[in-house]
Amino acid sequence: MEAFLIFLFFLLGLGIGSFLNVCIDRLPRNESIINPPSHCEACGHRLAAKDLIPLFSYLWLKGKCRYCGTSISRKLFFVELASGAICAFLCWKYGLSPELGAMIFYAALFTVIFMVDLEKGIILNKVVYPAMAIAFILSVLQIQLELPQSELFRWPVEDIANVAMGGGVGFLFFFVLAVASRGGMGWGDVKLAGLIGLATGFPMVLVAIVLGAGLGAIVGVVLMAARKKGRKSPIPFGPFLSVATMVTLIWGYDILNWYMGLNWHFLGIV
Repeated sequence: MEAFLIFLFFLLGLGIGSFLNVCIDRLPRNESIINPPSHCEACGHRLAAKDLIPLFSYLWLKGKCRYCGTSISRKLFFVELASGAICAFLCWKYGLSPELGAMIFYAALFTVIFMVDLEKGIILNKVVYPAMAIAFILSVLQIQLELPQSELFRWPVEDIANVAMGGGVGFLFFFVLAVASRGGMGWGDVKLAGLIGLATGFPMVLVAIVLGAGLGAIVGVVLMAARKKGRKSPIPFGPFLSVATMVTLIWGYDILNWYMGLNWHFLGIV
């Protein structure tokens, strides 16, 4: 039964991924995500239901439009596949629970942020601002749930001030960086950091920031080494923060407890 439920959430994730592709393509262009109906970007032909089956339509059509033969972006396939895999994993980890619904929302949200920033180099206000309100509501609701703690590290998370502090710390930390960098960091990252803080709370927001910075540094060094000498282009930070936030939401307490235990061990306390 558990395997069947996970498979159902994989299928659900495929459908979510198909919708996310619409958001990723249309929101940066200020287009409605409802109208017009799905159509080929090249020839404008409206797509039939058989053209919109997640994953399978792409494979059946061999990555080309049925009507004009234009190649379909592989991004559509991989976003759907990733969404299905993530939803299946979240179902396996959380089961049918309130946490599962919240985590699927965050996975969908940060997928859109990841892809739009990666493709366009922007973090959309129309995505971040509503998400801030939803993240605050979800965090307040999660206050009523028992949060994982360990014998090594405990933090008073059962209050709204903790949620607000997370948002404030994330926003202010990146605000200072944006001012100090004089354009090296975009203001979209500042607002995204505030959203991350509302979603994770304090001190988990620090875990997300450190993970995002570390991941960005590693990938940045690899990309700079691979590029031709003298060729420079900005690397968006939103994708790294998005991945780091999901990791923090799922494993943040484990990471923080491991880090604290490691430091205490070196200090001879444990």
